[in-house]
Amino acid sequence: MSEDGETGAGTLAPERARPRKAPVVIEGRDVAKTFLIPHHRIDSFKERAIHPLRRPTYRELHALKGVSFDVHQGEFFGIVGRNGSGKSTLLKIMASIYRPNGGRIRMAGRLAPFIELGVGFNPELTSRENVVLNGVLMGLSRQEAIRRLDAVLEFAGLEEFADLKLKNYSSGMMVRLAFAVMVEADADIMLIDEVLAVGDAAFASKCMDVFRARREAGKTVVLVTHDMATVQSFCDRAMLIHDGELRYLGDPEEAALRYYRLNFAGASDSPQPGDVPDVNVRVIDAWLENPIGERVENVEQGEPIGFNVVFEARHDLVSPVFSFHFLTEHEFTVFGFNRTLERGEDGADVVRAGERVRLSGMIENPLVPGRYHVRSIISRNRSQGDLALHLLRLLDFTVYGTKPGAGSVNIDVDVEASVEGDQ
Repeated sequence: MSEDGETGAGTLAPERARPRKAPVVIEGRDVAKTFLIPHHRIDSFKERAIHPLRRPTYRELHALKGVSFDVHQGEFFGIVGRNGSGKSTLLKIMASIYRPNGGRIRMAGRLAPFIELGVGFNPELTSRENVVLNGVLMGLSRQEAIRRLDAVLEFAGLEEFADLKLKNYSSGMMVRLAFAVMVEADADIMLIDEVLAVGDAAFASKCMDVFRARREAGKTVVLVTHDMATVQSFCDRAMLIHDGELRYLGDPEEAALRYYRLNFAGASDSPQPGDVPDVNVRVIDAWLENPIGERVENVEQGEPIGFNVVFEARHDLVSPVFSFHFLTEHEFTVFGFNRTLERGEDGADVVRAGERVRLSGMIENPLVPGRYHVRSIISRNRSQGDLALHLLRLLDFTVYGTKPGAGSVNIDVDVEASVEGDQ
């Protein structure tokens, strides 16, 4: 049920829509999970000797309360919620790590889970041995797991540490290895829990590449995350869980909005104006153009970048400011700019609900060859310095050329070197 008491069917943006007749590969019906938490633990022989007749008492923690949902083949499905909401518990039930106390989960297809750091690994074994072991656990034959060993280590960047026991790995090395095993298993369904929470920027960029490739290949991906930009960029649908209950299922933009409401409005069921970030904007389209006006995905070094984006307001936006940041694949900001609306005849600069705003123009291109992406922040200055935000990842693109340089940009300089004469 949604927060307003109706099933959140949601309306997918046209570019996200999947064929409605795609078969269901994950079916959850009234899934419930309860944990027993002891009020007083007896952890030592001394406590047992002093209180031989004391029986442990427990309280019940209802992690999931009758959650029902379907995931279709080829869908990129997001699960969001605050810490302790039950989303990771649900993912572990899908992966058969936990058994539900009520309801059922049905899965169709070979499964590859990325659930928790170190799950499924033996710390006393080397990465070579663990890769083969996990490949077999994911449904590969031993021969097939061995055949894919080199590809796994190369993807994880751990060739030099292949014979090192996992107990000596850092958390970042461990997560890279686990993610590489899951990717190379090439399963029908991938279950991923907070893959970007551990690891460096280069690894995060690789994860994004995998997401894009799996999405284009029509694989089914279930992603648990707190990163709403990833949800908005990749997910076809998203589910919001709060206090073990399904609060919304449908459009990822709406799921992100409700997630922000839960975080910024606190426990109040009736948030007051100003409590909730103004995230009521959806991206209709975003693209780059070459100098002759053709849509492109890659940009030639030194050529101007034709930049275009169309936003639609879900609710009235008063005095919005549109900020755009160009970042490297390692999340370093290279440059950015802001734009505001021209005031209308009545002196107001308001975008009414349902109206669209298009920003377009040419941008000088100082970028050296490499991979970049554009992030947008739509903000609105309000009284007492309050700032309402909507963060969106808009575009990913590559700059190609033959003149690499130091850093991320080429600049014109007028500096000469000469030998000074004798004094």
